[in-house]
Amino acid sequence: MRITRRLEFDAGHRIPDHLSRCRHLHGHRYAIEITLSGAVEIGTHTPREGMVMDFAEVKALAWRHLVEKWDHAFLVYRDDLELVALLARLPDHRTVLLDVVPTVENLASVAFAILDEVYRDRYGKELRLERIRLYETPNCWADAHKGVRS
Repeated sequence: MRITRRLEFDAGHRIPDHLSRCRHLHGHRYAIEITLSGAVEIGTHTPREGMVMDFAEVKALAWRHLVEKWDHAFLVYRDDLELVALLARLPDHRTVLLDVVPTVENLASVAFAILDEVYRDRYGKELRLERIRLYETPNCWADAHKGVRS
């Protein structure tokens, strides 16, 4: 069985070598969909009866391990030295330094890597992160899957 939980957050970025407006500082209302697969609890007479995982738990884990860190932050490629220096001068600025350019494709891959271990084998079940879908805009997104090279 597969289940999906969607969360939204706001973040800024820039694509330093882009040929269009994306090279400028800007932000997005991102949406992330977390798709998990696992067995449905049957006959356990527990609060998770009939579920792969409680959606509230899916949300809480994603929030704690990823969304809280990225929400209202600037997602910055660490080799974008001018931007790193600029943001370092702003007191208490929320800056997330990344080893990759913060395209939606790269961000989806980073999110998958972070969350893959978080959900793995929760509750003794074979729970697996199947997909991260990250929307940069309502019309543009990237999917990251296990085993698909970023």
